[in-house]
Amino acid sequence: MVVQQHRVKGGATAVAVAAGLIACAGCSGGGAVAEDQRGGDPLAAVRGAADGLVAAGSSEARTSMVMATGGTRVTIRGEGAYDFKKRMGQLKVLLPPDPDGADKHRPITELLAPGALYMKNRGAGVPADKWVRIDTATLDDGNLVTGGATDPLTAAELLRGAKEAAYVGRADVAGTAVRHYRGVTDIARAARVASPHVRGALSAAAKGFAKDAVPFDAYLDDQGRLRKVRHRFDFANAGRTVAVASTTLLYAFGAPVEVRLPAARDIYAGKIQA
Repeated sequence: MVVQQHRVKGGATAVAVAAGLIACAGCSGGGAVAEDQRGGDPLAAVRGAADGLVAAGSSEARTSMVMATGGTRVTIRGEGAYDFKKRMGQLKVLLPPDPDGADKHRPITELLAPGALYMKNRGAGVPADKWVRIDTATLDDGNLVTGGATDPLTAAELLRGAKEAAYVGRADVAGTAVRHYRGVTDIARAARVASPHVRGALSAAAKGFAKDAVPFDAYLDDQGRLRKVRHRFDFANAGRTVAVASTTLLYAFGAPVEVRLPAARDIYAGKIQA
């Protein structure tokens, strides 16, 4: 299963699916800027990442989440496509093998829509032909980590709350020349300035996470399109600190995307096991 909820600091609910923390200190970027003055205003660049994606229309996506706690690392990967204008996407999420090395988990299909996450092959007693629907505003993490993948547009919207950013320099992402920015965003601030369709989810995350500050690395191409972003979240779970790194890679901009939400009769209404 993907979602395993546990009580965390402040009474919040965190979901144990995700990514390992890579420490990120703020960088002045002075030397890098001297090498390439085209970095522009770092804060303006990262805060406008979501607008750049909407202008691009759509893309294919790959996601990775690594959760690290107590010396254990768990990696969950996803692949699919996203329509940034309709704010809808579809991912196939692959869970890691069991500790004995056996791959017993079927891929989970996830549909991402404004205010909702739909999952099929959810397991834990859910019939194979049914979907699970979750209101993202009811999740204490705002679906930043619940599904094992951060909604690509929400990942960009989170950057609107950037309170510090530095231009690191030119880099290459999957063969595309990009500008690398590094900084820290604030979940609560992002919730206030984000687009209306994600404010509820980010407001829930601002209340649920132990820390609002989220270090990030963002990579934008010369057209201002976000090609890659990595967020690093920290939360307390049962007295232990859990580090989650969520990485989203975007490519093939303009690719056709078709997302069909399930009919009401196909949504499971029973109790979902943790």
